[in-house]
Amino acid sequence: MSSSTEPLRLTGDPHTDIRELRHWLAAEDDQRLLIETSGSSGTPKGVLLSRSAVLASAGASARAMGHGQWVLALPSNYVAGVNVIARSLLAGHDPVVANGLTWKHGPRFASFVSTQLGRLIADDEGREALRELDCVLVGGGPVDRLAVAQVRSWEVDVHATYGSSETCGGCVYDGYPLPGVEVALTDDGRIKLRGPMLFDGYLDDPGLTATTLVDGWYITSDLGELADDGRLTVIGRVDDMVISGGVKVPGPAVARRLAEHVAVAGAEVVGVPDPEWGQAVVAVVATPGLASMPAMRLEEARDWVAAAHPRTWAPRRLVVVEELPLLANGKVDRQAVRALAEGAS
Repeated sequence: MSSSTEPLRLTGDPHTDIRELRHWLAAEDDQRLLIETSGSSGTPKGVLLSRSAVLASAGASARAMGHGQWVLALPSNYVAGVNVIARSLLAGHDPVVANGLTWKHGPRFASFVSTQLGRLIADDEGREALRELDCVLVGGGPVDRLAVAQVRSWEVDVHATYGSSETCGGCVYDGYPLPGVEVALTDDGRIKLRGPMLFDGYLDDPGLTATTLVDGWYITSDLGELADDGRLTVIGRVDDMVISGGVKVPGPAVARRLAEHVAVAGAEVVGVPDPEWGQAVVAVVATPGLASMPAMRLEEARDWVAAAHPRTWAPRRLVVVEELPLLANGKVDRQAVRALAEGAS
């Protein structure tokens, strides 16, 4: 994992980073790219990506989707934005930098986090821009199935992606690994991934690198299930599993169910210490801000969850906010969500 060259650090300014990545992709030295993780669930880490990993990721995506111009609507210094830039440059096009919810005519492909997609669908100009695309990737966390169905109804191809900075972004589309990617589970149900797009290690953290990169596999912090046909279902992070009254409650599954309610624009579920239950299931939900629609009540939330899952999964407490707190890259800020949940205890 040694390198004689300082890693490339991007600025977050899209035009500067496009220029930097154009030169870096064409170079032949051993300089690696440094990606700071979002820190949505803890302390940010410095992920080191080789040029070959970025090229392998872009190539696998192109084989799955085709080549073309991309719209850059994500921060250019995070892995999803880097992928957009790399895919577009390797196809012979500068990416089109999005201006808010819209962009100039032209790009065929785009990548969003779920929050962005929901905002585009709710906006007149955003819907018009989406209809012009050929293909959309949605990742960065749980995907709103209703939003995906809406975009597909406009004859736009949509793929839900799974991956991380350590895998150079999404490497599993709609549950199936991209070409060259292998997916398996550890004995305790963690998802592990292998392929040419894996990172080289964490900057200045050989201990964490050694426990995360094992025998050529990246051991994630996510729990999953594999179907007989090889399709991966992500259950949630290891620390998203809430043990309440001796029952294992998968927080992401409860959050997905809550987000399907007409009164909820987004939801997150966490466990907080509780003297009776060990951990109490707490739901933080965002309302769509419609004056004609009352905010969800706790009993309503419990009944809604219990209609699809065991009632033992239903939240014990409910926090209603106007919007879920977000990080700079559009992902939900899980630490801020947890603070809201703990404040309601």
